[in-house]
Amino acid sequence: MEGPIELLPEAKPLNFETLVNTLIRASSANQQQVQTGTQQLQNWEREPGLYSSLQSVFIETSLPLEVRYLSAIQLKNGIDKYWRKTASNAIGRDEKILIRSRCLESGISELDHRLAIQNALLIAKITRFEFPHDWPDVLLSIAQYLRSTSQPDANPQRLSRTLLILLHIIKELSTARLQRSRSSLQSAAPEVFQVLAQIYIDKVQIWMQSLQSTGDREVSSRDIENSLIALRVLRRLTVAGYEFPNRSKEVQAFWVFSRLQLGETISLLNKRIGTAQLYFVSRIEKIVVQLSKLHLEMARNHPAAFALLPGSPDLTKTYWRLLVEFGKVFGSQTIVTKMKVGRGGDAEDKVIPYMEKLSLKGLLILRSCMKMVYTPTQSFKYMHVEDKWEKIQSMELIKREVLTEVLVREMMETLVTQFFVFRPRDLREWEEEPDEWERREEGEGDAWEFSIRSCSEKLFLDLVINNKDLLTKPLLNVFYTVATPQNTDILRKDSIYAAIGLAAPMLENELDFGGFLKSTLVSEVQHQQAGYNILRRRIAIVLGQWLGVKHGLDRPLVYQVFQHLLDKEDKLNDLVVRVTAGRHLKSVIDPFDFVAESFMPFAPILLSRLLLLVEEVELSETKLALLNTVSVIVVRGEHHINPVADQILSSMSIIWSQSEDEFLIKQSILGILSGLITSMKDQSQRFHTVILPLIQSSIDPSSDSRAYLLEDALDLWAAILIQTSSASPELFALTAYLFPMFETADETLRKALEITESYVLLYPGPMLNLSRLYLSSFTTLLAASPKREASGTVTHLAELLIQAAEIIGGADAIKTFTTVLLETKFLTQLLTSLHSAYSAHQTTGPNRGRSKIDGIVETDHISVLARLALSSPTVFIQALTVVFSNRDSSFDETVAWILAEWFSHFENIGSSDRKKLNCLALTALLNHSPQTWILSKLQDLMSVWMDVVTECMEYPEERDNEDGRDCLVYWDPDGLKPTDRPEAPEEERRRNMIFADPVHRLNVKNFIRERLQQAIRVSGGEEIFQRDWLVNVDADIVRSFSQLGIL
Repeated sequence: MEGPIELLPEAKPLNFETLVNTLIRASSANQQQVQTGTQQLQNWEREPGLYSSLQSVFIETSLPLEVRYLSAIQLKNGIDKYWRKTASNAIGRDEKILIRSRCLESGISELDHRLAIQNALLIAKITRFEFPHDWPDVLLSIAQYLRSTSQPDANPQRLSRTLLILLHIIKELSTARLQRSRSSLQSAAPEVFQVLAQIYIDKVQIWMQSLQSTGDREVSSRDIENSLIALRVLRRLTVAGYEFPNRSKEVQAFWVFSRLQLGETISLLNKRIGTAQLYFVSRIEKIVVQLSKLHLEMARNHPAAFALLPGSPDLTKTYWRLLVEFGKVFGSQTIVTKMKVGRGGDAEDKVIPYMEKLSLKGLLILRSCMKMVYTPTQSFKYMHVEDKWEKIQSMELIKREVLTEVLVREMMETLVTQFFVFRPRDLREWEEEPDEWERREEGEGDAWEFSIRSCSEKLFLDLVINNKDLLTKPLLNVFYTVATPQNTDILRKDSIYAAIGLAAPMLENELDFGGFLKSTLVSEVQHQQAGYNILRRRIAIVLGQWLGVKHGLDRPLVYQVFQHLLDKEDKLNDLVVRVTAGRHLKSVIDPFDFVAESFMPFAPILLSRLLLLVEEVELSETKLALLNTVSVIVVRGEHHINPVADQILSSMSIIWSQSEDEFLIKQSILGILSGLITSMKDQSQRFHTVILPLIQSSIDPSSDSRAYLLEDALDLWAAILIQTSSASPELFALTAYLFPMFETADETLRKALEITESYVLLYPGPMLNLSRLYLSSFTTLLAASPKREASGTVTHLAELLIQAAEIIGGADAIKTFTTVLLETKFLTQLLTSLHSAYSAHQTTGPNRGRSKIDGIVETDHISVLARLALSSPTVFIQALTVVFSNRDSSFDETVAWILAEWFSHFENIGSSDRKKLNCLALTALLNHSPQTWILSKLQDLMSVWMDVVTECMEYPEERDNEDGRDCLVYWDPDGLKPTDRPEAPEEERRRNMIFADPVHRLNVKNFIRERLQQAIRVSGGEEIFQRDWLVNVDADIVRSFSQLGIL
């Protein structure tokens, strides 16, 4: 007898039993069953009723835990994908109502903590979608649950679950950016806040009284846990649930309680630190940290409200007193009583004392107060009179009560003497993990918010910037007592030097740093005593800070100091010292007053040691920082970098081969090579054999590295073309990689077109030979992207190729190139776009036609026609005949609309060069036979001539009989050469092209005179010309034209 046939996953019907069996398979240890179950769940994903069924599985407590957990995960993911009304196959309205009706009670009754968290997360997601429209009473329902579950006879676990749900809901709603969502939360916040605050206060009082009187034996862990969760909710609700928290009575009352509790809890922890159970201590410490987060977030998000809430100035001073007390042990091992002890007897650094977290929050609160007073956030939001008054009052209150002269001076002294000092943990990490420690100390971005010393430096800088007159003298007094070679208190010196470096912009005119450099720093950097590596590191940082603001320092002496600090042979120059010196050498080289000539005698040794250091370090971030210094040296060294160029290239090749898949480092290397090529000008050609293969491997479509290196490789490729004076087959062979880039629509396309332009200038003949391939791609680009970004460059390249053809082969080359323009449909595409513009301009009113191209793009298109017509009017007319030979319109009709659009668009051309080009082209058409179609536009021609001649011609004060000078004609080729630097080869090529351009070679007035006189002769003389053509021109235009003196 055959066994039962198992249905395929697609054929299984959805019901409770099959869903449970499928979830059992998907959560089993058998991989095949997992795949079968997962596939079936995916097949059911859009099945109506799936997600309510998943919820039914979740709330069925008799099922295995792993099955219920997987059902919660599937339900949460489904809500993400299908709960929105706009989602395809969205969950139905009735099913949503069913899910909402069961989720709160099931979550509050859940016994397992992991399942409760998943349920809270999915409730939060539903609330984000449904509140306030489809689920307006969710917060009020939770408030009712809070009231019932907080009763003395209620199960305390139900209160924990309710608080957990509320925590995730408030987390979700507080991230909303729409004003409607924020307003809905703020409307419901007061009622929830009142209930929650009362629960928190009651629970805190219970466990505080127990700890203070009977000891920790009778303290309920559930009470402490519930108060912690309640505080986490209150913290977010206070900040996100009120627009003006200071105006709320319940917030004011809670704020007073939080301020008092902070002091009492810290005092309790200090007294009972040795007797309380570890669990209680850790939870109470978390409560203290949550209180500090509440105060900090209020200061950051509602600065005016923070200042105006009851007792906030005293609260800020309390944090400062905590900081002062913490500063007494900061850096000493007296605080390790709160830390686990490692195998070596040192404190385990991963466990951070809560007092350190609390002190860090205090520093951040003080920074927020500084920002509130000195750099308040500007907003475009409308402010009522009361809002403005509160803002002004808060600033005055903080300045008067907190940032007093006495406290500001005390803060500066305490920060420098206590929080700038290295701790034993820092020095131990320096020795054990120098790479990681140095990287962390130089951390950028917001890393300072998580470090006491870094945050102290930020606060110190705020103080000095905004209280320069008050703090300069005390700071310098401390500095003068410490900054002597005889003083061997290294840690104190390091902290004072750190302050002097940070305050460099403020002390620029107060401190003789040049004298200090010569008398003290040079001596101290050569000390060979143990511990002076700390001072050497600091000296490198301070020099980098001061060289950017203080001019006139002895730079050669500074370069010698950095040479010494980068010397690996000196034992005190450990890895941290050398990496720090390598990083901050960039700040020495980068300032505006840097002079390359004075640096170059030191460059070989500095670069040698710096490049060896790049190879030595292991962290990629450190390598990148050191390579950035090398890049700055290359760029700022300009053409003086030549003597060390081979050394740099050799090291870059080694580092490139070592980097393998570290593409960020390879990007940096390509950037350095670009700078090196640019600095060396045409002398860089000897490096092509090394660099061109790197470019090829980075731009090859089949290369894995192309996605990461293409942009930097294109910059390097462009730099090589610009700085190359003579063509080479290897460089030209790279053009094959340009064509795939023409199919893109991003920055790569723009760069590829720029590179193509450089190739036309460097290889005009070979590029003309390949013009058919390029113009085919350009035609596609014009048709696909009629916008300025692509079409402007493409039409410019077409003009450049026309100029190159004329220079190389004259009329014959122009004729050959025009054939290519026709065969590739490039010219047809131009004329089609222009015809759409002409047709659109013939219509008016609300239903007028729209042109495919805008005015700027039309100028680019017409300029190609002008360039072709100016080079050879005969070839131009022949091309027009070919384009329209297969169309219904005659030649006369074709020329008529082209000239009509050409003349009508002329007044929209903004560039003088473009105007003159089009004027010369239209004038050149006068000599094409027959002339009737152009002479019929004589009035338009005269208007163009008057416009261009008036704009281009310059006359001396006394005109006499002089014709004047065309200001667009360049007569001195050497006048455009740069005098302050060597010239790039491409600059010379562009200059030669400019001087060969008729726009800058022909005097427009003489050109018009010659062509007009020839047209008069061809037409039969002045009398016939007057009778047949000039008589059709407006008399005022003829009179104005005659005043130009052309005829």
